[in-house]
Amino acid sequence: KGEGSRDRIADAVRDHYKPQGPNDTVPTDPVTVAVALADKLDTLVGFFAIDEKPTGSKDPFALRRAALGVIRLVLDNGVRPHWWSLLGKAFDLVGVDASRDDTIVGVREFFVDRLIVSLRDQGQRHDLVRAVFGVGDDDLVRIVRRVEALDAFLATDDGANLLAGYKRASNILKAEEKKGPLPEGMVETGLPGQPAEETELAFAAAAAATAVDAALETEDFAAAMTALARLRAPVDAFFTGVMVNSDVAAERDNRLKLLGQVRNVMGRVADFGQIGG
Repeated sequence: KGEGSRDRIADAVRDHYKPQGPNDTVPTDPVTVAVALADKLDTLVGFFAIDEKPTGSKDPFALRRAALGVIRLVLDNGVRPHWWSLLGKAFDLVGVDASRDDTIVGVREFFVDRLIVSLRDQGQRHDLVRAVFGVGDDDLVRIVRRVEALDAFLATDDGANLLAGYKRASNILKAEEKKGPLPEGMVETGLPGQPAEETELAFAAAAAATAVDAALETEDFAAAMTALARLRAPVDAFFTGVMVNSDVAAERDNRLKLLGQVRNVMGRVADFGQIGG
C-alpha cells in the first residue's frame, strides 16, 4: 500500500504539468488531476492578481495554455469543482495586495473565453456558450451539456421559431422599459373578452416554468428544451391573434406581464438574447 502511494505521488510530480498542449494526454489519476489543477489555477490567479494578463498574441507566461489545460482536465475527468470557492482559495494562497473579487472575475472571464475557443474548435457556436454563461452557470461540465442541448434545440423548427418569438417579445419589453418600469404581478386569465390565444399562452408559460425547473433540477437539459418547445405554438398564436399594445391599459399591462413571463422562463435555460439568428 505504501509503495502504491509513493508511485501515485511520483506520477503526480511527473505529470502535473499535463496537458501542455492540444496533443498532450490528460491525466486521469485523482492525485495527479488534483495537483495539475492546483498548479494551473495557482499560476492563473497569481498572474491575474498582479495584472499580468495575455494581450493580443502575446502570452509570455502561457496562461492561455494553462486555462485550456484546466478545461481539458475538468471535462475529460468529469470534475465539477465549486469554482468561486476554488479560485478564492487560490487567491488567498497567492498572498498579494490585489482585489480578490476583481481577480476572480477576471480569471472566470478568461475561462469563458478559453472555453469558447475550445468548443468552437469542436464545431460549437460561441454565442451559445455566452448564452449559457449568461444564466450564471460556471460548472464547465454542465455548461458543455447545456450548450449541446441548446444547439440541438435551435436546429429544430420549434427552436428556431421560438428564438424568433423570444426576440420579438424581448424587443417589445425593452421598448416599454425605456418608458418606465414594466407592470408587475401575476398574469390574469379569464378576463372578459380576453383572447383565447392570451389565455392559452398564460397556461403554457406556467406549465413550461414548472417543467423547466424540474428538468434543470435533475440536469436533464433535453427535457428542458422539450418544455420550451411546447411554448412555440402558443407564442406564435399569441403574436398572430393578440395586439400587445392595447388601448385598454389593463389589457396592455396583462400582456406585457405575459411576455415577461415567457422571457423569464426561457431565461432559466439560457440567455436567448445573446444568440444570433
